[in-house]
Amino acid sequence: MESASTRDAPDSNRATQLQPQPQLQEGESSTPAPPSRYESQKRRDWNTFLQYLKNHKPPLTLARCSGAHVIEFLKYLDQFGKTKVHITGCPYFGHPNPPAPCACPLKQAWGSLDALIGRLRAAYEENGGRPESNPFGAKAVRIYLREVREGQAKARGIPYEKKKRKRPTVTAGNVSVTGSQGVDPSGTSGGVGGGGEDISGGSGSAPPPATVTTSSV
Repeated sequence: MESASTRDAPDSNRATQLQPQPQLQEGESSTPAPPSRYESQKRRDWNTFLQYLKNHKPPLTLARCSGAHVIEFLKYLDQFGKTKVHITGCPYFGHPNPPAPCACPLKQAWGSLDALIGRLRAAYEENGGRPESNPFGAKAVRIYLREVREGQAKARGIPYEKKKRKRPTVTAGNVSVTGSQGVDPSGTSGGVGGGGEDISGGSGSAPPPATVTTSSV
């Protein structure tokens, strides 16, 4: 004859199986959220720069990288640019809307380079670099970007204006904030994380490996 404990065992197992399983709360996900567009672009830019250093001749490590090497990298990227920059002798120099094509070179737009440096500067420190030794924040790099901005503005006939912010205007019952944006000589938004050109040549992948020979700095 079966004991009471033996007869009750199946019922206890069944009760365990029927217990409700914990459910995810609203808004929770079992998988991590995908990185933002800015983070994805920053990772691609960082990998592109590391690949550039890897193929640099003479060999160049990140620890020895200076502002001069960053400028060299920006000039290397011009071959993947899509912005027409008229040279001084071009009849369309300073013309914002040329009536016909010309043989002037395509370069990276200033807005794209400015946004790129912002992303690389952040990536450098996120990967263990010290802010005080960040080559992307070097004075030489800032001067170079300013020269590119001014040069492209003259060549393309698009004046550069700094963004202006208006003070908030308060009206009865609500508050409205208005602002104006200046003209970006790149012809694009050039903002961080978007706009401008893709430095990888438009496909989202890294440019072909660079082989650059320079004197040591």
